[in-house]
Amino acid sequence: MFQPHILSLFLYFPKDKSEYIPAAITFLIFFIGAIFAMKYIIAISKREAKKAKELEDRIMNQHNQKEQ
Repeated sequence: MFQPHILSLFLYFPKDKSEYIPAAITFLIFFIGAIFAMKYIIAISKREAKKAKELEDRIMNQHNQKEQ
């Protein structure tokens, strides 16, 4: 049922190594884009955490003032 020669149809290793250049450039572009996207998401997350902390502090202060 499992035939290894079918898998060999999907593998392609060019003899001319210059064919790897476009793939490497594309990989590099997407890798750099992924790094920037990750840094952007982390920055937004930190900003939202700061806002949540400020809101929590404000609510706790209001709660403490009502108890007094």
